[in-house]
Amino acid sequence: MPRVPGLATKDAGPVIRIGYWFAKRRFKVVPEPFSVLARHRKLFMAAARHELAAEKASRKLPANVRELAVYRVAQQLGCSWCVDFGTMLQKHEGLDVERLKHINDYLTSPTYTRQERLAVAYADAMTDTPVSATDEQLAELRAEFGDEGVIELTYQIGLENMRARTYSALDIRDQGFSSGDACRLPEADLRSAGA
Repeated sequence: MPRVPGLATKDAGPVIRIGYWFAKRRFKVVPEPFSVLARHRKLFMAAARHELAAEKASRKLPANVRELAVYRVAQQLGCSWCVDFGTMLQKHEGLDVERLKHINDYLTSPTYTRQERLAVAYADAMTDTPVSATDEQLAELRAEFGDEGVIELTYQIGLENMRARTYSALDIRDQGFSSGDACRLPEADLRSAGA
C-alpha cells in the first residue's frame, strides 16, 4: 500500500471522476499513481495534461529506443510500478519483452541494437547522481538521432526519473500490468485486430 493512500472514486469530485473514467477506459483500471496524485486535484490535472502532451509529442525516436531508455531508468531506480507499466507498454508496441531480462548486459547482448545501446547508456548517465553524460556521448547521440531525437530522448529519460523517484518515494508498487492480458490497452486491441 502506498505511503499516501489513493483517493477512492466515491470520495473524488467530478473532475477526478472524469479522469478516472478516462484511465479505466484506456487501461481497464485506474493506475495507482493516478489515484495517489488525485489527493492534489490541481497537480493531478497538470500531470494528466502533461503526460498526454508528452506522449503525443514524442514521435521522433523509434518506439523501441524511447521505451527501452525509459524502462532502463525505472529498472535502475527500482520503481516496480514503472517497470511493470513500462513492460506492458513495450508489449503493446509489439516489442520483445523477453530481452528485458538481459538489459544489464545491453553492451554485449546481441538482442540490443546500436541505437538501443546508445539510448540505454544515456539513460544510465542521466540517472547517475550526479549526471555523468559527456560531450562525446551527446555528439554520438546527435549523429544517430538528430537534435530533435536527442531532445526527445533527454526529455523522456528526465520525465521517467521524476516518475520513478516520485512513485518509489511514495511506495507505489506494481499492479500487474505486464502479466497476461488483464490490462490490455484498447489501442493495442485495435492494432491486433487489423484496424
